[in-house]
Amino acid sequence: MSEARIDKWLWAARIFKTRTVAAEACKKGRISINGSQIKPSRMIKEGEIIQVRKPPVTYSFRVLQTIEKRVGAKLVPEVMENVTPPDQYELLELSKISGFVDRARGTGRPTKKERRSLDEFTTLEFIDDFDFDLEEEEDF
Repeated sequence: MSEARIDKWLWAARIFKTRTVAAEACKKGRISINGSQIKPSRMIKEGEIIQVRKPPVTYSFRVLQTIEKRVGAKLVPEVMENVTPPDQYELLELSKISGFVDRARGTGRPTKKERRSLDEFTTLEFIDDFDFDLEEEEDF
């Protein structure tokens, strides 16, 4: 039974784009095996289940092959099995539906949708509904 470093395996199995990003995820505590956070140098074996937290979802992968060389995208199913529970994918769908609703006030420009609703709210078409004149009358 062979072993491989977790950071190399995460990169080789195409879970992360670069090995550096995979190592950073390990250091930040986003990668765990059996609920315990691990270091990038941890050796993994076939059959272990790895949890990868990419907010808002925690993905789970079963190691089928321990590799340290990157493989093509078509060969990924031979290397790992995605065992992520369906409720995690529901979280992902909910976050896609909600969009930018949770964006804090003052953090960046409004989205196109938000800007259109603001423009619709502030248009001048409602001013004609009032009976008073907007021009001032002068008394001489």
